[in-house]
Amino acid sequence: MPETHQQWNVTGTTGFDSLKLNSSAPLPTLTDSAVLVKLSAASLNYRDLIIPHGKYPFGVAPNVIPGSDGAGTVAAVGKAVTKFKEGDKVLTLFNQGHLAGPLDYASIGSGLGGAVDGTLREYGAFSEQGLVHQPASLSFLEGSTLPCAGLTAWNALYGLKALKPGEYVLTQGTGGVSIFAVQFAKAAGAKVSATTSSAAKTEKLKSLGADHVINYKDTPNWGEEAKKLTPGGRGVQHILEVGGPATMAQSLKAIAFDGVISIIGFLGGADGEKQPGFLDCLMNICTVRGVLVGNRLQFEEMNLAIEANGIKPVVDEKVFKLKDLKEAYQYMWDQKHFGKLCVSME
Repeated sequence: MPETHQQWNVTGTTGFDSLKLNSSAPLPTLTDSAVLVKLSAASLNYRDLIIPHGKYPFGVAPNVIPGSDGAGTVAAVGKAVTKFKEGDKVLTLFNQGHLAGPLDYASIGSGLGGAVDGTLREYGAFSEQGLVHQPASLSFLEGSTLPCAGLTAWNALYGLKALKPGEYVLTQGTGGVSIFAVQFAKAAGAKVSATTSSAAKTEKLKSLGADHVINYKDTPNWGEEAKKLTPGGRGVQHILEVGGPATMAQSLKAIAFDGVISIIGFLGGADGEKQPGFLDCLMNICTVRGVLVGNRLQFEEMNLAIEANGIKPVVDEKVFKLKDLKEAYQYMWDQKHFGKLCVSME
């Protein structure tokens, strides 16, 4: 076991220059209930990009180690640990305290890479309650995509009103959450309409099982188009809303009565000239909910579904080394990725 390791820290809010690499950081202290994990892979999320810009709406600890998503091998366990043993392959839980049930104030203060130190390092010590076993069918790179994007998509489809076979799902773009939603929905026997602006990405979405792909540049009223594609034009039952104010109006045009719009992000920016209001939800008789990842119980249920259905997370063809993290952030900021962008520590 080495005495030191490499880790990144977010030292300010001036952009990616705020990311600083410490090549000789001491290994984390192992407490009685903690698990020391030798991290092999991490995946990036939009949240990681906006934290060093000071744009994340939740709490961020000073000098925090970034990254919520990690996969690795148990290197050592505290004397009170019972769930894991040395050599186990594990994944991190985004909100370390969110074990089951709805999110609460205590849990929201336990987010890796924000409120507490995260995964963009070679070794991490985590509470045994904040880890799950990695699905045996996945590599570390694939496994590292699950803690945020995978679990967020799962929660969107099953957390409030469970997706049923034959229902319709609308996804936006080709980011990690949207791709997982396509895969989970098809495994459940649902129909999927997806939006994109690229002909190349259209073919990739179809290869993943999307039944309809709408080019939102060619079809600005893509919400109306998605609704027309459903039986009787009744609308879609689940929408994963990742665009924010720029796309919410179209989502409301696509939703079915009693459908669920899960608001996950704001890739299109947080400012909008005109945003829908609460009355729009009433007029469309739908539920609009904010989603912040999910709990450990949902994570374990999702992993069972991944194993049972042979689902393979989509990892971008370009994988960055830990030392090249700034370049990875810029690559994702420029939206050059398809699926999940990963960092390898091996």
